[in-house]
Amino acid sequence: MIAMRDAAHVLDHPLAQSFLTDVRDKNSDRAIVRNRIRALSVLLFYEATRDLPQEPMTVTTPLADTTGAHVGASVGLVPILRAGLGMVDGILEFLPEARVYHLGLFRDEKTLEPVEYYSRFSEHQPVDIAFVLDPMLATGGSACVAVARLKKWGVKKINYLGLFAAPEGIRKLSEAHRDVEIYLGTIDDHLNGRGYIVPGMGDAGDRQFSGK
Repeated sequence: MIAMRDAAHVLDHPLAQSFLTDVRDKNSDRAIVRNRIRALSVLLFYEATRDLPQEPMTVTTPLADTTGAHVGASVGLVPILRAGLGMVDGILEFLPEARVYHLGLFRDEKTLEPVEYYSRFSEHQPVDIAFVLDPMLATGGSACVAVARLKKWGVKKINYLGLFAAPEGIRKLSEAHRDVEIYLGTIDDHLNGRGYIVPGMGDAGDRQFSGK
């Protein structure tokens, strides 16, 4: 279900391709876009958690005692505001005990560099594993800032989950943070002069929350 391409793990499944097509379509309404992003996020999270540590435990069924396991690490979800918010709820249905930490970044339209406006990591103990959530890996600037903040906080293992990526963004993130695993829905062609992924899906925040 996942293929390795260009230093990233990429979803390779008919449902993923169908959902990505719906998200791309400018005629899809917000409900469809949100629904498909939610579903794609679950598929990505499923693949990105195959190596989660486990803790053995014993439970009693109606018939007998048996052995099983629970997740043996604290997990944090770090959506980059605001587009990453649409990736959280579906994942929480699978792992409701995961903690959520918001990171506010916006891109300066002149320099295309990320500007941080909100984070509160320092108020909490670092989690064992963090998943950065952002539908678009474009220039890679926001992803690099997010990973750097998490490392400064003390997180030892970090994965990036995104839906659409440009080669430029993958290259920047993988070169700056070689220890971060990158999981993507698809890899697109290039960035345009405004730093948007082509063909992409347009502005991921607007398409989910406030655009036409």
